[in-house]
Amino acid sequence: MSHRHPRDHPPAGRPPARIRHRIAHLLVPHRHEATAKVDAVMEASREGMRTLWLSLGVLGLTTCVQAAVVAVSGSVALMGDTLHNAADALTAVPLGIAFVLGRRAANRRYTYGYGRAEDLAGIAVVFTIAVSCALTAWQAADRLLHPRDIGHLWAVAAAAAVGSAGNEWVARHRIRTGRRIGSAALVADGLHARTDGFTSLAVLFGAGGTALGWKAADPVVGLLITAAIALVLRDAAREVCRRLMDSVDPALVDTAERALRGVGGVLGTGQVRMRWIGHTLRAEADIVVDPQLTVVQAHALAVEAEHALIHAVPRLTAATVHIDHPAEDGDPHAALAHHAP
Repeated sequence: MSHRHPRDHPPAGRPPARIRHRIAHLLVPHRHEATAKVDAVMEASREGMRTLWLSLGVLGLTTCVQAAVVAVSGSVALMGDTLHNAADALTAVPLGIAFVLGRRAANRRYTYGYGRAEDLAGIAVVFTIAVSCALTAWQAADRLLHPRDIGHLWAVAAAAAVGSAGNEWVARHRIRTGRRIGSAALVADGLHARTDGFTSLAVLFGAGGTALGWKAADPVVGLLITAAIALVLRDAAREVCRRLMDSVDPALVDTAERALRGVGGVLGTGQVRMRWIGHTLRAEADIVVDPQLTVVQAHALAVEAEHALIHAVPRLTAATVHIDHPAEDGDPHAALAHHAP
């Protein structure tokens, strides 16, 4: 039997009325998404949108400044950094679309809502990073084979400093907001921006090497930037693939199992499954109870277990609890209880 807690409970009345309500609650499926939980998710999306637009503005301005310097200096290292900053700025677009879609209510076709749009946005982010990596590698290799002088080294150095400062500001803002609203995509994007800040500093060192007479300094730094982008690409792709495969932190499962075992009347736990939908979690859990309990008592225990899950696991907004009884000899359909040590 799967049970879900309703949004609101009617006021207490006469005992027969309460029993009729509990039996009706048992027979009719409900969802546990209290108004406060829904409001929190909506506010998280709005906060994420504000962060994305601020990031787009700051990185867009940084990219324009760097692009102007690339045009007059011909620095391939700065060009690679500019392309990477432009790609990072543009990641705000698919993420913003995902946050907007995530606000839409679930319906009969998308019964879990539209939170998975955030995972699709992650694919777009990975593709954008891959394109910037390929362009930077091609330009750096071409410049090594066909060296050219670089002008306006002071402007290249200044543009690199601007790029580093802009990326660090964006990184801190995205990471702080992402952790507050529980968005792994936004945190990953912030870490990506921080890496961009380090690549901007590499451009600064490349300009210094060129000023000292090492003509290969600029394309060599361009190749180093390519390697840094490739590492970011690997990490981003791994994170996106994990989300698409419904990966969660095993510590969250441990927390959920401890919470279920702490509920009075729960003899053990069976499977506990979780998945991310956008930046919120959903769970399904099996609990083992005394087979002598009445239907109403078993349902009340399932509701209590559901409450314990939602309060114990961060970002968990809904849970479905299934009730089983201890396995008996010759009963292949009964669940085996997993008792706490």
